[in-house]
Amino acid sequence: MTRDLFGDRATSPHRQRRELTFKAHIKQSRHGWLRLTPAYSLHLVQEVVADFDPARDFVLDPFSGTATTTLASAAAGIRAHSVDINPFLVWLGNLKMTEFAPDDAALVRSEGQRIIRALKGRKTWGSAWTPDLHQIEKWWDPPVLAVLAQLYEYVDKSESARDLLRIAFCKVMIEVSHASFGHQSMSFKRRDSGDGMGVLFPQAAPNVADVCGRFTEAVERVAQDSQQDQPTAEGRVFRGDSRRLCEALPRADYTRVVTSPPYPNRMSYIRELRPYMYWLGFLSNGRQAGELDWEAIGGTWGCATSNLAKWKPNPGAVVPFDGFAEVVARIAADHPLLGNYVARYFEDMRLHTKSLDAVLAPGAEVYYVVGNSKFYGTMLHVEDIFAALFAALGYERVAVEKIRKRSSKKELFEFLVRARKPG
Repeated sequence: MTRDLFGDRATSPHRQRRELTFKAHIKQSRHGWLRLTPAYSLHLVQEVVADFDPARDFVLDPFSGTATTTLASAAAGIRAHSVDINPFLVWLGNLKMTEFAPDDAALVRSEGQRIIRALKGRKTWGSAWTPDLHQIEKWWDPPVLAVLAQLYEYVDKSESARDLLRIAFCKVMIEVSHASFGHQSMSFKRRDSGDGMGVLFPQAAPNVADVCGRFTEAVERVAQDSQQDQPTAEGRVFRGDSRRLCEALPRADYTRVVTSPPYPNRMSYIRELRPYMYWLGFLSNGRQAGELDWEAIGGTWGCATSNLAKWKPNPGAVVPFDGFAEVVARIAADHPLLGNYVARYFEDMRLHTKSLDAVLAPGAEVYYVVGNSKFYGTMLHVEDIFAALFAALGYERVAVEKIRKRSSKKELFEFLVRARKPG
């Protein structure tokens, strides 16, 4: 019998339990290298995989994100694969899965010091490349952008430690930006302009010395992190579509699935990741960003929004949940675009669960961390719909467990949906 992961805890799932959010591992080794705000809890993953058998189990995460599941499993000696449609997240995940020797840490420190000397020795600024990020001035003031551009040019020319130095650069780039992460979704900092309206920049921009100091700290942090959470079993991230997992994965006998798919709340991973992806060359223009978001499940950034407005449901792709069509109709009555959004999201998830079934071994167990949503007064019970999707596949022991309160809105919770493939 599958144990109740949270039934013996004194804390209530009606509370916002910080240890079960992305905030709990922002500073934990390579898990916290780069921030993806909707990332789910490392502690939750570690608690789930604690019961797995390293000799028998092979874990799959079909929505890799920052590779929390894959790294937590591999560091615990359990083989793990994951899939993501975003090439940047595939790069980041596989970098996290790299086994780094002490010499690698020494090399990144040495290269970082060389770059700092070169940066401090510069007399002029402004000639280095900057990404074509829309309204880049909202992110960085021109003097700061000039320093970052030169810093990245030095980092990009480092052949021996480029990837780890890119992580250090991205840490600094976000720290000195106007981005604010006070809420789950990224926004921009404001200060009082005297008229009560607020402006989109902080009181003082960082200078060269500050950027150099931050980069020195970031390099040291990355060097230290590279020696922690070393994978002791196979861990790998594959680029692919979670609706067609057979095309992305090298095997079809995974015994456990631990994942957190994108929530149906219109939060775009592309929007959150734009600065990283533009600087590192994974995106070069807004059109690419929108097209990639449209490829992903739940994406509505850029041109994905206009595509969604024209999208039509597949009459043959019925979501196996009683009352689903009525829920979509109520949402669409208030906001037609959101009606399309919810219908497409679960049509995609239906394709995903069918493709997942094809790559799982008999008796495989699935663990899905999901969150419910509310649109214009209409509750969307995401957890129950996922449970229905697995039940429609004939899965056994389908159960829904409430984990925690997600926000100040009393109706919004996070859930763990569990099921077992027959066999």
